[in-house]
Amino acid sequence: MKLENPFSMKRADFPEPVKALVGELKCLPGVGPRSAERIAVWLLQSPKANAPALAKSLLTAKETIRPCPICGFFATESGCELCEDPARDPMILCVVEQATDVLPLERSGAFRGRYHCLGGKLSPLDRVAPEDLRIPSLLRRIDDAAVEIEVILALGSDVEGEATANYLAELLRGRTCRLTRIAQGLPAGGGLEHADELTLMRAMQGRRSL
Repeated sequence: MKLENPFSMKRADFPEPVKALVGELKCLPGVGPRSAERIAVWLLQSPKANAPALAKSLLTAKETIRPCPICGFFATESGCELCEDPARDPMILCVVEQATDVLPLERSGAFRGRYHCLGGKLSPLDRVAPEDLRIPSLLRRIDDAAVEIEVILALGSDVEGEATANYLAELLRGRTCRLTRIAQGLPAGGGLEHADELTLMRAMQGRRSL
């Protein structure tokens, strides 16, 4: 018969509500176990933390934000500010991988046309095929144009980004559009989210025909 050690103690750990919070925070991209614990403790103990406001803003964003049915950027029930902006040039369409890629281009001030977010890039390893991307709506936008428009492929220079750009280039040849590709300044293997504003401006200004 095994006797219990009278001096053994139960190891201290976070209460269940805190462990549940840490578990949710660990699901966030780039947040590891230690970082999740630090964030959870800060939210619970720091006088600067406003957990109710954070929870409310998260729920509000989750309930009201949706992809724009036209361009794929973040939109609300009242519409998409990019698609509804009359000052934007409808003759230039910039194709990006994700909606978040629009923001660094906007901050660079190098582009004042319209956008189309694919929602990803071709990646056989991740099982992302052409039918998983917003390619049909891109083709409709080009085919619906009354005159020839410029389509800028502003995709990352990694293997998947290049494969997606080549696939789109073959698909769009023969349609009423002129294809260009951002070129100068982007590092090999990098995406738009890693480039600074000056680099993006030079890449946009130095785009080449396809």
